[in-house]
Amino acid sequence: MLSFKFIKHYSLFAALSGIIVFAVLESQGVLIFKALLFMILTFIVIFLLGLYLGFKTQQNDKHRLSAIASFIRVLSNGKLSDRIQVSESGELASIERSLNQLADRYEQQVQNLQRLADEKAELAEQAKSAATIEERQRLARDLHDAVSQQLFALNMLASAAKKAVVKKPEMAEQQIAEIAEIALKAQGEMRALLLHLRPVHLSEDSLQEGMEKLIYELGAKTNIQFETEIHIIKGLSKGVEDHLFRLLQEALSNALRHSQASVIKLELTQTSQAVVMKVHDNGKGFDLTEDKKTSYGLKTMRERCEELGGKLTLTSRPNEGTFVDIRIPLKSGGGNSQ
Repeated sequence: MLSFKFIKHYSLFAALSGIIVFAVLESQGVLIFKALLFMILTFIVIFLLGLYLGFKTQQNDKHRLSAIASFIRVLSNGKLSDRIQVSESGELASIERSLNQLADRYEQQVQNLQRLADEKAELAEQAKSAATIEERQRLARDLHDAVSQQLFALNMLASAAKKAVVKKPEMAEQQIAEIAEIALKAQGEMRALLLHLRPVHLSEDSLQEGMEKLIYELGAKTNIQFETEIHIIKGLSKGVEDHLFRLLQEALSNALRHSQASVIKLELTQTSQAVVMKVHDNGKGFDLTEDKKTSYGLKTMRERCEELGGKLTLTSRPNEGTFVDIRIPLKSGGGNSQ
């Protein structure tokens, strides 16, 4: 329907036009009756013409508004390639042009996001592949540097003991003791290496459950006594839990390979500002300024901590064991969304 304001204004215009016609006719000496009749007819014609033009304009605007609404619905449904036809003139033409420009920008942003997602996925795959290769190389190096050399030593000692068992039984007894010691070390090395072959992620387990399962498994397969104090930490993201679990694996791997400990203590707690994980063994310890045996493992652990904005502190002295303190800051609200 036409607006009251439009009808009011156009009625005044028609009336004014009729009065002007009446005044002109009267000035020309036309009878007042005829002049009045012409004035009324002029008013009616102009008024009806205005109504018709107003109706047509309103119908056209209504159709254009409907087209604009449909176009907005199309964009909201994700069909970004469509564009609305821009009218030749009028206020709605500016709106139609703006909507088309908005659709252009929206489509470009979506394309950019998809391109970035593809690039991120490709980089993640490359990083995963590089990490896998690096881990394989490290395991191969560890097997060669430790286990293979120990097996070679076992073979040499076994051959020597076999020859000495009759003629030099005391020497054979000493060599057998060395064989047992080297075999025990090789067993520790293999268990430590097997820790690195375990799944890095916790799968469906919580951090607490994963830690308890790992400690139970190691306790059943070694002569080490484990003392644990593991608290439930709520609000940690899956990525942070996986990192903490991997840090525990690496700390235990170092202890199994190098500490010769009989007791390992594990503590997982939470302060108001951080998640705290402590691993303490009563092993032989080492001089931090001289011993390089665990340098690679410690470097990896520090890098994992830094990825989470955390800090790793290592304390060790010869014959006094080793203490690992890991602190990962919590985000506001008690959780960590990394």
